[in-house]
Amino acid sequence: MKKYGSCLCHAVRYEVEGEFEGFFLCHCEYCQKDTGSAHAANLFSATASLKWLSGEEQVKVFTLPSTQHTKSFCTICGSALPSVQSVGLVVPAGSLDTKITIKPTAHIYLADKAEWEEGVEQVVRFEYLPS
Repeated sequence: MKKYGSCLCHAVRYEVEGEFEGFFLCHCEYCQKDTGSAHAANLFSATASLKWLSGEEQVKVFTLPSTQHTKSFCTICGSALPSVQSVGLVVPAGSLDTKITIKPTAHIYLADKAEWEEGVEQVVRFEYLPS
């Protein structure tokens, strides 16, 4: 089954053909830095293929020196995008436009978990920005 995705400004569009074997919420310090959040949410596939439909020239790939940490992003809006890495295809879940049915399979690198993330499930919830 094909899945489609794009960046925030829609300059970059892509297609993934194949299935995801894993969906990890990564709490490592690198993922916290490059997402600006508590964790990254990435889908992994050793067999799926990636095809850029538009905007491939806007895609920049950054690998943190002396690590295997790689981030692909749109040079216009900064949105995270898929990348082919040593583990296979890594797709930021939020970049997909096609709904996915796979649920997260694991939290990883919990040793680096942000301290402020403790108890977050107890925080008041709003459907939209509160007034």
